[in-house]
Amino acid sequence: MSQETPLNHPYRGTKAQACANIALVKYWGKRNSELNLPAAGSLSLTLDKLRTTTSVYFDDKLSDDEFFLDDAPSTTKRLSPWLDIIRNRAGITTRARVVSNNGFPTSSGLASSASAFAALAVAASHAAGLQLSDSELSVLARRGSGSAARSIFSGLVEMHPGTEADGSDSLATSIASADDWQICMVIAIVGGGVKKSISSRQAMDHCSATSPLYQAWIDSVPPDIKSAKEAIGQRDLEKLGAITEGSAMAMHAAALASRPPIRYWQPATLACLNRVSELREEGISAYPTMDAGPHVKVLTSISESRRVADAMSELSEVSEVIISASGPGASLIA
Repeated sequence: MSQETPLNHPYRGTKAQACANIALVKYWGKRNSELNLPAAGSLSLTLDKLRTTTSVYFDDKLSDDEFFLDDAPSTTKRLSPWLDIIRNRAGITTRARVVSNNGFPTSSGLASSASAFAALAVAASHAAGLQLSDSELSVLARRGSGSAARSIFSGLVEMHPGTEADGSDSLATSIASADDWQICMVIAIVGGGVKKSISSRQAMDHCSATSPLYQAWIDSVPPDIKSAKEAIGQRDLEKLGAITEGSAMAMHAAALASRPPIRYWQPATLACLNRVSELREEGISAYPTMDAGPHVKVLTSISESRRVADAMSELSEVSEVIISASGPGASLIA
Protein backbone atom coordinates (compact mmCIF):
# COMPACT_ATOMS: atom_id res chain seq x y z
CA MET A 1 0.00 0.00 0.00
CA SER A 2 1.35 3.38 -0.99
CA GLN A 3 0.50 6.43 1.04
CA GLU A 4 1.60 8.76 -1.78
CA THR A 5 -0.92 10.59 -3.93
CA PRO A 6 -0.89 9.30 -7.57
CA LEU A 7 0.50 11.80 -10.09
CA ASN A 8 -2.77 11.84 -12.04
CA HIS A 9 -4.81 12.41 -8.91
CA PRO A 10 -7.50 15.12 -9.41
CA TYR A 11 -7.42 16.22 -5.76
CA ARG A 12 -4.48 16.87 -3.48
CA GLY A 13 -3.73 14.45 -0.69
CA THR A 14 -3.16 15.96 2.72
CA LYS A 15 -1.93 15.04 6.18
CA ALA A 16 -3.13 16.60 9.42
CA GLN A 17 -2.67 16.10 13.12
CA ALA A 18 -4.85 16.80 16.12
CA CYS A 19 -4.63 16.30 19.86
CA ALA A 20 -7.14 14.51 22.04
CA ASN A 21 -8.91 16.55 24.67
CA ILE A 22 -10.11 15.65 28.15
CA ALA A 23 -13.37 17.21 29.28
CA LEU A 24 -13.19 19.02 32.60
CA VAL A 25 -16.93 19.61 32.52
CA LYS A 26 -18.11 16.38 30.97
CA TYR A 27 -19.96 15.63 27.76
CA TRP A 28 -22.32 12.72 28.36
CA GLY A 29 -25.54 12.42 26.41
CA LYS A 30 -27.01 13.49 23.06
CA ARG A 31 -30.13 15.34 22.02
CA ASN A 32 -29.76 13.95 18.50
CA SER A 33 -27.68 10.83 17.93
CA GLU A 34 -27.68 11.00 14.13
CA LEU A 35 -26.13 14.49 14.10
CA ASN A 36 -24.11 13.96 17.30
CA LEU A 37 -25.74 16.94 18.97
CA PRO A 38 -24.88 17.09 22.69
CA ALA A 39 -27.63 17.29 25.27
CA ALA A 40 -25.56 19.85 27.19
CA GLY A 41 -22.38 21.82 26.75
CA SER A 42 -18.92 20.82 27.92
CA LEU A 43 -15.49 22.29 28.61
CA SER A 44 -12.17 20.63 27.89
CA LEU A 45 -8.38 20.80 27.87
CA THR A 46 -6.57 19.85 24.65
CA LEU A 47 -3.51 17.71 25.45
CA ASP A 48 -0.18 17.94 23.68
CA LYS A 49 0.97 14.34 24.24
CA LEU A 50 -2.14 12.58 22.88
CA ARG A 51 -1.82 13.03 19.12
CA THR A 52 -3.38 11.48 16.03
CA THR A 53 -1.90 11.87 12.55
CA THR A 54 -4.17 11.24 9.56
CA SER A 55 -3.52 11.20 5.82
CA VAL A 56 -6.33 11.42 3.27
CA TYR A 57 -6.45 11.35 -0.48
CA PHE A 58 -9.22 10.72 -2.95
CA ASP A 59 -8.46 8.20 -5.68
CA ASP A 60 -10.55 7.57 -8.82
CA LYS A 61 -9.16 4.03 -8.90
CA LEU A 62 -10.83 3.11 -5.61
CA SER A 63 -14.23 1.41 -5.75
CA ASP A 64 -14.72 1.78 -1.99
CA ASP A 65 -13.25 3.83 0.81
CA GLU A 66 -10.20 2.32 2.51
CA PHE A 67 -9.23 2.88 6.13
CA PHE A 68 -6.02 1.90 7.87
CA LEU A 69 -5.81 2.49 11.62
CA ASP A 70 -2.47 2.06 13.36
CA ASP A 71 -1.08 0.22 10.30
CA ALA A 72 -3.93 -2.31 10.11
CA PRO A 73 -7.00 -2.41 7.82
CA SER A 74 -10.11 -1.23 9.66
CA THR A 75 -13.83 -0.98 9.05
CA THR A 76 -15.25 1.95 7.09
CA LYS A 77 -18.74 1.53 8.57
CA ARG A 78 -18.46 4.76 10.54
CA LEU A 79 -15.99 6.48 8.23
CA SER A 80 -17.77 6.28 4.86
CA PRO A 81 -21.01 8.04 5.92
CA TRP A 82 -18.88 10.81 7.42
CA LEU A 83 -16.83 11.11 4.22
CA ASP A 84 -20.11 11.39 2.31
CA ILE A 85 -20.64 14.72 4.10
CA ILE A 86 -17.33 15.92 2.65
CA ARG A 87 -18.13 14.54 -0.80
CA ASN A 88 -21.56 16.15 -0.88
CA ARG A 89 -20.15 19.50 0.16
CA ALA A 90 -17.31 19.32 -2.38
CA GLY A 91 -19.53 17.99 -5.19
CA ILE A 92 -17.50 14.82 -5.74
CA THR A 93 -18.15 11.09 -5.56
CA THR A 94 -14.55 9.84 -5.42
CA ARG A 95 -13.68 7.25 -2.78
CA ALA A 96 -10.89 7.98 -0.31
CA ARG A 97 -7.97 6.23 1.32
CA VAL A 98 -7.53 7.23 4.97
CA VAL A 99 -4.44 6.30 7.00
CA SER A 100 -4.59 7.21 10.69
CA ASN A 101 -2.17 6.58 13.52
CA ASN A 102 -2.64 7.23 17.22
CA GLY A 103 0.32 7.81 19.48
CA PHE A 104 -1.66 6.43 22.43
CA PRO A 105 -4.14 3.57 23.16
CA THR A 106 -7.22 3.56 20.92
CA SER A 107 -10.83 3.16 22.14
CA SER A 108 -9.83 2.77 25.78
CA GLY A 109 -11.15 6.00 27.30
CA LEU A 110 -8.41 8.40 26.21
CA ALA A 111 -10.51 10.35 23.67
CA SER A 112 -8.88 8.85 20.58
CA SER A 113 -12.05 9.47 18.55
CA ALA A 114 -11.78 13.19 19.34
CA SER A 115 -8.28 13.58 17.92
CA ALA A 116 -9.07 11.16 15.08
CA PHE A 117 -12.08 13.02 13.70
CA ALA A 118 -10.52 16.44 14.27
CA ALA A 119 -7.46 15.41 12.25
CA LEU A 120 -9.71 13.77 9.68
CA ALA A 121 -11.86 16.91 9.32
CA VAL A 122 -8.80 19.02 8.54
CA ALA A 123 -7.14 16.50 6.21
CA ALA A 124 -10.24 15.35 4.31
CA SER A 125 -11.67 18.82 3.76
CA HIS A 126 -8.39 20.07 2.30
CA ALA A 127 -7.95 16.91 0.22
CA ALA A 128 -11.38 17.53 -1.30
CA GLY A 129 -10.51 21.14 -2.09
CA LEU A 130 -12.62 22.75 0.63
CA GLN A 131 -11.42 25.77 2.60
CA LEU A 132 -13.28 25.70 5.91
CA SER A 133 -13.09 28.00 8.91
CA ASP A 134 -12.30 26.62 12.36
CA SER A 135 -15.98 26.92 13.25
CA GLU A 136 -16.98 24.93 10.16
CA LEU A 137 -14.31 22.33 10.92
CA SER A 138 -15.64 22.04 14.48
CA VAL A 139 -19.17 21.34 13.21
CA LEU A 140 -17.78 18.82 10.70
CA ALA A 141 -15.64 17.04 13.30
CA ARG A 142 -18.64 16.84 15.65
CA ARG A 143 -20.53 14.78 13.07
CA GLY A 144 -17.93 12.03 13.56
CA SER A 145 -17.46 12.32 17.31
CA GLY A 146 -19.09 14.80 19.66
CA SER A 147 -15.86 15.52 21.52
CA ALA A 148 -13.89 15.98 18.26
CA ALA A 149 -15.45 19.42 17.85
CA ARG A 150 -13.28 20.59 20.77
CA SER A 151 -10.01 19.18 19.40
CA ILE A 152 -10.04 21.69 16.55
CA PHE A 153 -8.90 24.28 19.11
CA SER A 154 -5.92 24.56 21.45
CA GLY A 155 -5.94 24.85 25.22
CA LEU A 156 -9.18 25.31 27.11
CA VAL A 157 -12.27 24.95 24.92
CA GLU A 158 -16.03 25.27 25.38
CA MET A 159 -18.51 23.15 23.44
CA HIS A 160 -21.87 24.81 22.81
CA PRO A 161 -24.82 22.43 22.57
CA GLY A 162 -26.66 24.71 20.18
CA THR A 163 -30.37 25.06 19.57
CA GLU A 164 -30.72 24.71 15.80
CA ALA A 165 -32.20 21.42 14.59
CA ASP A 166 -29.53 21.03 11.90
CA GLY A 167 -26.70 21.45 14.43
CA SER A 168 -25.21 24.46 12.66
CA ASP A 169 -24.66 26.24 16.00
CA SER A 170 -23.43 23.17 17.88
CA LEU A 171 -19.70 23.83 17.84
CA ALA A 172 -16.70 24.59 20.01
CA THR A 173 -14.96 27.88 20.71
CA SER A 174 -11.65 28.72 22.38
CA ILE A 175 -11.62 30.01 25.96
CA ALA A 176 -7.87 30.20 26.55
CA SER A 177 -5.12 29.03 24.20
CA ALA A 178 -2.35 26.67 25.21
CA ASP A 179 -0.09 29.67 25.89
CA ASP A 180 -2.63 31.64 27.93
CA TRP A 181 -2.62 29.37 30.99
CA GLN A 182 -0.10 26.57 31.21
CA ILE A 183 -1.77 23.87 33.25
CA CYS A 184 -1.36 20.19 32.56
CA MET A 185 -2.80 16.72 32.96
CA VAL A 186 -1.17 13.61 34.40
CA ILE A 187 -2.69 10.51 32.81
CA ALA A 188 -2.53 7.23 34.71
CA ILE A 189 -3.23 4.37 32.32
CA VAL A 190 -4.57 1.26 34.00
CA GLY A 191 -5.23 -2.16 32.55
CA GLY A 192 -2.66 -1.71 29.79
CA GLY A 193 -4.93 0.54 27.73
CA VAL A 194 -7.12 -2.30 26.45
CA LYS A 195 -10.27 -1.48 24.51
CA LYS A 196 -13.37 -0.90 26.61
CA SER A 197 -16.29 -3.31 26.52
CA ILE A 198 -18.96 -0.71 25.76
CA SER A 199 -18.40 2.35 23.59
CA SER A 200 -19.08 5.87 24.80
CA ARG A 201 -21.84 6.23 22.23
CA GLN A 202 -23.65 3.09 23.38
CA ALA A 203 -23.16 3.98 27.03
CA MET A 204 -24.56 7.49 26.60
CA ASP A 205 -27.69 6.17 24.93
CA HIS A 206 -28.20 3.52 27.59
CA CYS A 207 -27.61 5.98 30.43
CA SER A 208 -30.01 8.59 29.08
CA ALA A 209 -32.69 5.95 28.56
CA THR A 210 -32.44 4.12 31.90
CA SER A 211 -30.62 6.14 34.59
CA PRO A 212 -32.84 7.92 37.14
CA LEU A 213 -29.92 10.32 37.72
CA TYR A 214 -29.48 11.31 34.09
CA GLN A 215 -31.60 14.47 34.13
CA ALA A 216 -29.94 15.67 37.31
CA TRP A 217 -26.61 15.19 35.56
CA ILE A 218 -27.74 17.27 32.56
CA ASP A 219 -29.04 20.00 34.89
CA SER A 220 -25.64 20.21 36.62
CA VAL A 221 -23.71 21.04 33.45
CA PRO A 222 -24.61 24.72 32.72
CA PRO A 223 -23.73 25.97 36.24
CA ASP A 224 -20.52 23.93 36.17
CA ILE A 225 -19.50 25.50 32.86
CA LYS A 226 -20.25 28.99 34.17
CA SER A 227 -18.18 28.38 37.30
CA ALA A 228 -15.36 26.76 35.31
CA LYS A 229 -15.12 29.75 32.98
CA GLU A 230 -14.95 32.06 35.99
CA ALA A 231 -12.14 29.94 37.44
CA ILE A 232 -10.26 30.06 34.14
CA GLY A 233 -10.63 33.82 33.98
CA GLN A 234 -9.23 34.06 37.51
CA ARG A 235 -6.53 31.43 36.80
CA ASP A 236 -7.84 29.63 39.88
CA LEU A 237 -6.66 26.02 39.63
CA GLU A 238 -8.22 24.98 42.93
CA LYS A 239 -11.66 26.18 41.88
CA LEU A 240 -11.36 24.65 38.39
CA GLY A 241 -10.08 21.41 39.88
CA ALA A 242 -13.02 21.07 42.25
CA ILE A 243 -15.45 21.53 39.35
CA THR A 244 -13.49 19.03 37.27
CA GLU A 245 -13.64 16.34 39.95
CA GLY A 246 -17.30 16.99 40.71
CA SER A 247 -18.34 16.81 37.07
CA ALA A 248 -16.59 13.47 36.57
CA MET A 249 -18.16 11.99 39.69
CA ALA A 250 -21.62 13.18 38.66
CA MET A 251 -21.24 11.68 35.19
CA HIS A 252 -20.11 8.31 36.53
CA ALA A 253 -22.84 8.37 39.18
CA ALA A 254 -25.43 8.67 36.41
CA ALA A 255 -23.72 5.86 34.49
CA LEU A 256 -23.58 3.61 37.55
CA ALA A 257 -27.28 4.22 38.17
CA SER A 258 -28.15 2.97 34.68
CA ARG A 259 -30.10 -0.29 34.53
CA PRO A 260 -28.11 -2.46 34.13
CA PRO A 261 -25.24 -0.29 35.41
CA ILE A 262 -22.38 0.97 33.29
CA ARG A 263 -19.12 0.31 35.13
CA TYR A 264 -15.87 1.50 33.59
CA TRP A 265 -13.88 1.64 36.81
CA GLN A 266 -11.39 -1.04 37.79
CA PRO A 267 -9.81 -1.56 41.22
CA ALA A 268 -6.85 0.39 39.89
CA THR A 269 -9.14 3.34 39.19
CA LEU A 270 -10.10 3.53 42.86
CA ALA A 271 -6.46 3.14 43.90
CA CYS A 272 -5.56 6.16 41.75
CA LEU A 273 -8.45 8.23 43.09
CA ASN A 274 -7.46 7.45 46.67
CA ARG A 275 -3.85 8.41 45.98
CA VAL A 276 -4.94 11.72 44.43
CA SER A 277 -6.94 12.49 47.58
CA GLU A 278 -3.84 11.81 49.65
CA LEU A 279 -1.79 14.15 47.47
CA ARG A 280 -4.25 16.95 48.12
CA GLU A 281 -3.99 16.32 51.85
CA GLU A 282 -0.24 16.74 51.38
CA GLY A 283 -0.81 20.16 49.83
CA ILE A 284 -0.46 19.17 46.17
CA SER A 285 -2.86 20.65 43.58
CA ALA A 286 -4.30 17.45 42.10
CA TYR A 287 -7.84 16.95 40.82
CA PRO A 288 -8.98 13.73 39.15
CA THR A 289 -11.30 13.14 36.23
CA MET A 290 -12.34 10.01 34.33
CA ASP A 291 -14.04 9.45 31.01
CA ALA A 292 -15.71 6.35 29.57
CA GLY A 293 -12.84 4.11 30.59
CA PRO A 294 -10.83 3.10 33.67
CA HIS A 295 -7.96 5.57 33.34
CA VAL A 296 -7.52 8.46 35.76
CA LYS A 297 -6.46 11.87 34.53
CA VAL A 298 -5.23 14.38 37.09
CA LEU A 299 -5.47 18.11 36.51
CA THR A 300 -2.51 19.84 38.10
CA SER A 301 0.07 22.59 37.69
CA ILE A 302 3.16 22.10 35.57
CA SER A 303 5.36 22.64 38.62
CA GLU A 304 3.61 19.85 40.54
CA SER A 305 3.10 17.45 37.64
CA ARG A 306 6.22 15.37 38.30
CA ARG A 307 5.22 14.81 41.93
CA VAL A 308 1.76 13.67 40.82
CA ALA A 309 3.21 11.44 38.10
CA ASP A 310 5.64 9.79 40.53
CA ALA A 311 2.78 9.09 42.94
CA MET A 312 0.73 7.44 40.17
CA SER A 313 3.73 5.44 38.96
CA GLU A 314 4.22 3.99 42.44
CA LEU A 315 0.88 2.17 42.17
CA SER A 316 1.36 -1.37 40.91
CA GLU A 317 -1.95 -1.25 39.04
CA VAL A 318 -0.80 1.65 36.81
CA SER A 319 0.86 0.47 33.60
CA GLU A 320 1.93 3.85 32.21
CA VAL A 321 1.93 7.50 33.20
CA ILE A 322 1.87 10.40 30.74
CA ILE A 323 2.46 14.04 31.64
CA SER A 324 0.84 16.30 29.07
CA ALA A 325 0.81 20.07 28.85
CA SER A 326 -1.95 21.97 27.13
CA GLY A 327 -1.84 21.25 23.42
CA PRO A 328 -2.32 22.96 20.03
CA GLY A 329 -5.35 22.87 17.81
CA ALA A 330 -5.74 20.64 14.75
CA SER A 331 -3.56 21.59 11.79
CA LEU A 332 -2.22 20.55 8.42
CA ILE A 333 1.30 19.12 8.45
CA ALA A 334 1.64 18.19 4.75
